[in-house]
Amino acid sequence: QVQLVESGGGLVQPGGSLRLSCAASGSIFSLYTMGWYRQAPGKQRDLVARIASGDSTWYRDSVKGRFTISRDNAKNTVYLQMNSLKPEDTAVYYCNKVPSGWGWGQGTQVTVSS
Repeated sequence: QVQLVESGGGLVQPGGSLRLSCAASGSIFSLYTMGWYRQAPGKQRDLVARIASGDSTWYRDSVKGRFTISRDNAKNTVYLQMNSLKPEDTAVYYCNKVPSGWGWGQGTQVTVSS
């Protein structure tokens, strides 16, 4: 079973930046499309961005131009660079393969507030 450990969240003011990291155990990481998901209080968990094994990417409209997903297969790590953060980006952020199927990690809290 792959284990996922997210990190890099925190409290940031509107317009600020954060870089999230997700480390995955196991040697099969490079074969999968990986994604970042987020869940705000009282809402469902949604896919925010994904990156295929060939590095093609997709973003949901609300984060296009502000977020960048990348991966380092040698380190079994996927990243999410988040710029121009908005209060509506506040959520717990998780990574998983796309579609999800591995056990969820603990997530990392991102709070955007002045």
